[in-house]
Amino acid sequence: MNFDFSALLVFLTFSSGMIWLCHSLFFKKTASVEDISEADTTNTEQELKLPLVVEYAKSFFPVFLIVLILRSFIVEPFKIPSASMMPTLLIGDFILVNKFEYGLRLPVLHTKFIENETPARGDIVVFRYPEDPSIPFIKRIVGVPGDKIEYKDKILYVNGERVEQVDNGRYHARGAGISMDGISLRSELLPEEVTHDILVDDERMSQNVTAIVPDGHYFVLGDNRDNSKDSRFWGFVPDSNLMGKAFMIWMNWDGKNSGIIDFGRIGTMLQ
Repeated sequence: MNFDFSALLVFLTFSSGMIWLCHSLFFKKTASVEDISEADTTNTEQELKLPLVVEYAKSFFPVFLIVLILRSFIVEPFKIPSASMMPTLLIGDFILVNKFEYGLRLPVLHTKFIENETPARGDIVVFRYPEDPSIPFIKRIVGVPGDKIEYKDKILYVNGERVEQVDNGRYHARGAGISMDGISLRSELLPEEVTHDILVDDERMSQNVTAIVPDGHYFVLGDNRDNSKDSRFWGFVPDSNLMGKAFMIWMNWDGKNSGIIDFGRIGTMLQ
């Protein structure tokens, strides 16, 4: 089971805030200047000194609150652990996810309380894995509610229309993704004229599937088509599982093999 940082952050924010609030309302000792003699000044200052736990709560509550707001409602960082979104995202990429693109949700409860944009074909989304919501997944939306999706012989069809692919030769991989070296690199043009690169392994069998996307759900694929566990295997992503839209690579560090930072990927906008 994965560690739930959001739940921990909510707990720390709530507990530190309550400690500070309760001390301020019920336990804080006050004294007026008139009631304090010069002889008692030292003793009074010692009495008014905050307990250590309250001191820490007062200091860290604003920090916890700011981080909670940023991660829950504005932007959240993630690290790419697998090759399923190559060549768009490499192992070791650190990405930023827009948390308000698809509406605002309460942390931990995941209840949407403000609506915003509707997810579209071509969006790269982070979501809670339907079979284990504690695990965040990242894939690309290729089917929206009402779409008929067919994936056959490594070709995608949307509502009966074949999605165009352009052969760009062989992919030159490196680092932790070196096992993908030499497989087919192609460009794919989705119906909204969203062009993105995909990888296709001609030596592996095609995972064929036909499905109609139900209301409130999305069909997602990894850009590394033959090395991705996605909607072809476990079904649709409910709208309630969406966490946000990935929009930028802010760091890359492939520590497993190269052990260096790829400065050329920093600041890359995703599409």
